Order: sequence, then structure tokens, then C-alpha cells
Amino acid sequence: MKIDNIDLKILTQLQKCGNLSQRELSDKVGLSQNACWRRLQRLTASGLIKGSSTEIDLDALGLSLTVLVLIRTRHHSKEWADRFRKHVERLPEVVDFHRIGGSWDYVIKIVTKEMAGYDLFYQRLIANFDLERVIGMFSMEAIVENRPPDLTRLMATPK
Repeated sequence: MKIDNIDLKILTQLQKCGNLSQRELSDKVGLSQNACWRRLQRLTASGLIKGSSTEIDLDALGLSLTVLVLIRTRHHSKEWADRFRKHVERLPEVVDFHRIGGSWDYVIKIVTKEMAGYDLFYQRLIANFDLERVIGMFSMEAIVENRPPDLTRLMATPK
């Protein structure tokens, strides 16, 4: 699918505020409402737009502890990895989960209420899994978080 600068403007505006009205979006990108709607439908049908979400203030809910968990394992079979992935996906504290390269195998980002919540997560994480090493790194301050990528700059062709 070919993406032009107007498509990138639409995607950028939606990343900033996913609940813009059709009129607000078309005004921000400089298109008529009909032209903007057609582009939006095309971007959605192509799978580039996967949905929309609302940002929640987790601190206000008491979920003020963020932990990055690094995991190293001795097991690398597809069967083991599939079982581990399903296990981690079921843990309610998990907000991000990546298989990574380098000296670690996985990184998980969790949010929870307090240290006791992390301990409960840790006990459930390691239950029935032989993990070589698990390290929790506790976030003291989120400096940049959930920032959408600058699509216009990333997609620009180098000159």
C-alpha cells in the first residue's frame, strides 16, 4: 500500500488523539470531510489502523509501580516458547512483552500497586518454568512513555 504525506498526517493526528471527530481530523490535515473519511477507511481496511484506545492515569488507580523484568532461559524450543508466551500473556500485570536479542531472552513491562504486587507477579511468573535468571528493574520516573513515533520524519526518504 502506498502511503503519502496526507496519510502520514492523518496517522500522526490519530496517534495524538484517537477520538478526533471527522470534522476535526479533516481540518487538521487540510482535506474535505469526505476525502478524509475515504482515506481513513482505506487506512483502516489495509490494517495500518488497528483500533483506538484511551490513555488511563495508572497512578490515579494506584498502579504506581512499573517494573521492567529481564528473563534469561536455557530453553529455546518452539514448544517451550509457545507455552511460556501463553503463560505470560495471561498475567494481568503485563503491559508489554518482547522476545529480545543479546544476552537476555525476554523483557516484560508490568504495572502493579506495590512491591507485594510485584512479588505476587514474580511467583506466578516462575511457577512451573525453569528460568535461568530473572531481574526486576524498578522505574523511578517515566521520562518518555507511550510516545508515538514521528511517522513523518521516520517515513521521509533521505535526501
